[in-house]
Amino acid sequence: MRIFVVGSGVVGTATGKGLLEAGNQVTFVDVAPERVSLLQGLGLDARAELDLRAERDSFIFLTLPTPNVGSRYDLSAFVAGTRGVGQALRVSGGRHTVVVRSTVDPGTTDGLVGPLLEQESGLRQGDGFLLASNPEFLRAASAAEDFRWPWMTVIGSRNRRVQERLAELFAPFGGSLRIFDDPMTAEFVKCAHNLFNATKISFWNEMYTVADRLRLDLGAIADTVSRSAEASFNPAYGTRGGAPYGGVCLPKDTMAFLGFAAGVGVDMPILRSVIETNSRFVDRTDRTDRGDFDGSEGTDGIDVDDVDYFREPLPGRSGAADRGLGSTGRATRAAVLAAEAGERGVRWSTNEIRAADEIPRHATDPFGLEPTDGTQR
Repeated sequence: MRIFVVGSGVVGTATGKGLLEAGNQVTFVDVAPERVSLLQGLGLDARAELDLRAERDSFIFLTLPTPNVGSRYDLSAFVAGTRGVGQALRVSGGRHTVVVRSTVDPGTTDGLVGPLLEQESGLRQGDGFLLASNPEFLRAASAAEDFRWPWMTVIGSRNRRVQERLAELFAPFGGSLRIFDDPMTAEFVKCAHNLFNATKISFWNEMYTVADRLRLDLGAIADTVSRSAEASFNPAYGTRGGAPYGGVCLPKDTMAFLGFAAGVGVDMPILRSVIETNSRFVDRTDRTDRGDFDGSEGTDGIDVDDVDYFREPLPGRSGAADRGLGSTGRATRAAVLAAEAGERGVRWSTNEIRAADEIPRHATDPFGLEPTDGTQR
């Protein structure tokens, strides 16, 4: 297949070389003269501009940089590169497919790339050119190897033929293949992929702080938990959004450990946000039971009674979570208050400790799991 790689940094170079080795005709495009010279010195076809005048159908991969500026992507280079592709499409007789491989906000392929290409080319998406998303999952230190032996390839396009041709292009490399009928889903996958990794790293950094205070070996703990916690080895666990965690153990233990950490002088903002986020979904569940939501926003059978005991507000917050606090709720709220205040040496009275045993327990939760197992999501 004829392939152009627009933006020849780490991702673009690894992508182009990998496709070239698979027998495709690849041209690298980059605005940096030193990058073009380097690639040419390696015997590769590298150019400073994209020229499609003599080209028939091709894939044009956008592997342009999208660094962040504060809490948003800086798309200046990405937009400039996309405009250049549109200008090249204007004078081409072929029907080219532009594939967004850069990491971007969900909706960028349809909402930004498509309109820019139409504006610059004078063509219409679907007739004059086609669009797809194919996010990369390459690590900077091993980009070439990651491309050659991917664990997963994700494709998003509204055109069935484009899906098939991209699947054919990546078939020689193996790995799992996921195809979606719209680019936004593929873009969201890439964002969620990176954010999940970032969250997991942050969680264990937070646990490291507590373990270090206790002079415990976090390495041994993490190695064990990675094999004992279902969320580490079951891909389906915890991935059903829209409902709080249920059962007995998860709400109880998150609250209790937050207070324990405060007792040894460690603040745990990630754990605190876990509690707050799930409390919001308990409120949502409660409104569903009252009929405030329609059935399309249900909670797949989550029993509010299973999680009601942790519905106390975080300090400075009020609302539906204030209702129904019993002795257990007061104990767990004390843990959050202590954690927020950074109180050291927190202790509970004997009555409050016993209150944790008064939580209503069911033989199984709504998903058929034992209470000690939590709820599979």
